[in-house]
Amino acid sequence: MGFFREKYQQEIVPAMRKKYGYGNVMEVPRLEKVVVNMGLGEAVQNAKILESAVLEMAAITGRKPVITKARKSIAQFKLREGMPIGCMVTLRRDVMFEFLERLITIVLPRVRDFKGISGKAFDGRGNYSLGLRDQVVFPEIELENVDKIKGMNIAVVTTAKNDEEGRELLSLFGFPFRK
Repeated sequence: MGFFREKYQQEIVPAMRKKYGYGNVMEVPRLEKVVVNMGLGEAVQNAKILESAVLEMAAITGRKPVITKARKSIAQFKLREGMPIGCMVTLRRDVMFEFLERLITIVLPRVRDFKGISGKAFDGRGNYSLGLRDQVVFPEIELENVDKIKGMNIAVVTTAKNDEEGRELLSLFGFPFRK
């Protein structure tokens, strides 16, 4: 069992039950999934960018990404419906906990001029999203193999009812929110 899963069961559940007065253990918010997404608009002109993004995301997450396709045609962007424009991975259970542990302890401190993550990126239902400008902060990515800097979005989905409970859950996990 991973460190984060143990931490959730041993420390976070009792702390959340005490603070919010949950009667049942199943009422305590928990992490449902983490979605890592790379949107690549340049993939319309250059298909090689998408191939390298898929390989990098597979190295980062340990799972094979799904290639996302355009839902609509947009003439100004020379985009047709069904064209591949990005990739994404959904992580659950142990893989999700391992990814979050690496994100919080290794990756975020490696971001240049890091002062913490914004506490305003909650969606109203306790889910949190953050964006990274480059994939090079992950230790799995070798700098000499990177042809183009690509950003990514990371969405953490919880079962919390509101933003306050979601923020408390993530801060107990160790998310470095700005003061």
